[in-house]
Amino acid sequence: MRIAFDSRATTDTRGIGRYTRCLLEALRATERDEDEIVEAHRPRRAGVYHAPWVPGALVHCSVPQVVTLHDLVPLKRRATYLRYGRSHHLRYMAVARAERVIVPTQVVADDAEAILGIDPERIVVIPEAPAPTMTRRGPEEIAAVRAAHDLPEEYLLWVGGLDHPDPRKRVTELASTPRDLPLVLVGAAKRWAHELPDVLLTDHVSDDELAALYSGARALVLSSDEEGFGLPPVEALACGTPVVACDVPAVREVLGDRATFVAADDLEGLLRTAAASCGPTPEPPPWTWEDAARATWDVYREAVTALRPLSGRMRLRTPRVA
Repeated sequence: MRIAFDSRATTDTRGIGRYTRCLLEALRATERDEDEIVEAHRPRRAGVYHAPWVPGALVHCSVPQVVTLHDLVPLKRRATYLRYGRSHHLRYMAVARAERVIVPTQVVADDAEAILGIDPERIVVIPEAPAPTMTRRGPEEIAAVRAAHDLPEEYLLWVGGLDHPDPRKRVTELASTPRDLPLVLVGAAKRWAHELPDVLLTDHVSDDELAALYSGARALVLSSDEEGFGLPPVEALACGTPVVACDVPAVREVLGDRATFVAADDLEGLLRTAAASCGPTPEPPPWTWEDAARATWDVYREAVTALRPLSGRMRLRTPRVA
């Protein structure tokens, strides 16, 4: 079976990029002799086309299409995500037409059914995992990365995209919340992020640096009031770092009792609890990228077997905006 895999997202510095890179590598490691992965964003001479992100979804696809849907926040909060225009809306319509839709949690699966009208049998939950490089680092490596970025010995860590002020991440509010320990923000940062008060920015870092930053932190804080999965907490646990998160359904589903949760509207409590964190740190969920890849290969085979006419399948319902 020949799979056309849209690998353009591998260059993305956010979680979507990590998902795409890790999954693609694991798909190659788990493919059978009769299978082949081709990096392409058009399904020419392929049996299945996989878009691992919504921008890659094709409205008209000549072969069975599989799309990974990481969340539906832009549709659920259209009033606060005005930068998404008609073309992005059409991509979600393409997702609704896909033969199979991969989601990282049951929370996103429920949203896909309710908002896009996708039949549950076409939705497959495949969790994500920490990259193999995300392991606990020793004192010398931690000290080196702290020196490279001029960081203090004690700090709290936040990891994510800083190219624009994402309303659900609440980074601006987090930066202005009183705290006892310095707050380090990791991620490719645009000008607005450099204007945040009383924070330390590293900008984009390598995976090895990120693992060392996780390992040296008192705790990782997750300030989002909504997530589709929450990959940084899983990575932090793999590096032996405590996680303190706002209590949102998807993160609760992924982490269970592996993290400390605070009320979603209590950022001061989030930072206070994180500053008081101490070990031992629970192990991350046992799911690996190889597990995810094997499950994804199964989805490809299901997509070919289940191919049926597209008519009557697109039932995109626009959510009510407050």
